[in-house]
Amino acid sequence: MTLEQVQQEVDAWIKQYGVRYFNELTNMVLLSEEVGELARIVARKYGEQSFKKSEEKENLADEMADILWVLVCLANQTGVNLSEAFKANLEKKTKRDKTRHLENKKINNCD
Repeated sequence: MTLEQVQQEVDAWIKQYGVRYFNELTNMVLLSEEVGELARIVARKYGEQSFKKSEEKENLADEMADILWVLVCLANQTGVNLSEAFKANLEKKTKRDKTRHLENKKINNCD
């Protein structure tokens, strides 16, 4: 599924089941909440914390999908084409960072 298709699917779902989009501020808060939920799972799965009994069924992929969902809602309601935005962002990063990471001795064993 392309990003454009994802945006269309979310829009169709909102119109059919969601009545309307939450306002942008509400969606921004929801995005922050979802990122926090992902962070909690990552901290417990890959960090030093352990899962609580009530968290043992937490799903990393599902939390990432929740983040994508809310991000797509924000894009749809603000008129952002995520495919175009991502392509432009990738070009920006490539131009800016073409050699930066290769030359970074902290992550690359360059002499």
